[in-house]
Amino acid sequence: MFYVKSRQSKIGSAFAILALIYHCTVQAIRSTNRNAFLALLSAIMQTLILITAFYFMMSMLGMRRIAIRGDFIVYIMSGIFLYMTHIKTVSAVARSGGPTSAMMNHAPMNTIIAIAAAALSTLYLQLLTVFVVLYGYHVVVEPVHIDDPIGALGMILVAWFSGVAVGMVLLAITPWSPGFANVATLIYTRANMIASGKMFVANSLPATKVAIFDWNPLFHIIDQTRGYAFINYNPHVTNLHYPIYVSLVLIMIGLMAEFYTRRHASLSWNATR
Repeated sequence: MFYVKSRQSKIGSAFAILALIYHCTVQAIRSTNRNAFLALLSAIMQTLILITAFYFMMSMLGMRRIAIRGDFIVYIMSGIFLYMTHIKTVSAVARSGGPTSAMMNHAPMNTIIAIAAAALSTLYLQLLTVFVVLYGYHVVVEPVHIDDPIGALGMILVAWFSGVAVGMVLLAITPWSPGFANVATLIYTRANMIASGKMFVANSLPATKVAIFDWNPLFHIIDQTRGYAFINYNPHVTNLHYPIYVSLVLIMIGLMAEFYTRRHASLSWNATR
């Protein structure tokens, strides 16, 4: 059939893309659970379970004495919140759908919109989780005092941004080797249970131990977050520039790899692999 193709202005196209990202974000949030409240409740319960597990583990192992002077629960939360934000973003972006995904057959859908929707849906759920858990602890247990809440919130955004960067690289690898990408995602998320440094204070580590974790951007982000959260802690073995620079480099690599993959992708890959 014949149709008239209407030409949109740049502003109209921008709003159309933003509307599409919004609807894809809502769909990504509801993909795990059709009820948005239950999806939020599931994220909160996962975070609370980790906080409780690490509280009892660190208490039984006598690790409370090496924690930062202040609220021990806030110390644990400062690691758990950023860890959960980072790994969930990595997993969501890595599984957001590459050029061979069925959704890419429907214009104007593309991989960038899928990546943005996966990343924003994870950020939305994690920020809500952080605010709900902190408010509940503040009301039920004891008042929460964070020395620089704006800086701490900024660190959550940096952890999310670095998760997007790592996830984009894994997403670009997926069409070429899905099995390797899945294993790499699993290894990365599991390794960060220890490598993120959420169980210990970076300033208390000897130089030989710091070198083991220094490669990990999340290690720097969590340590810097504790500098914003606690008035008596000043991180001096980590810096904020490293995770930002690494994230920018990984995003550029991911964009170039995704562009190359999109140019060479074929729907027949799914039939031959």
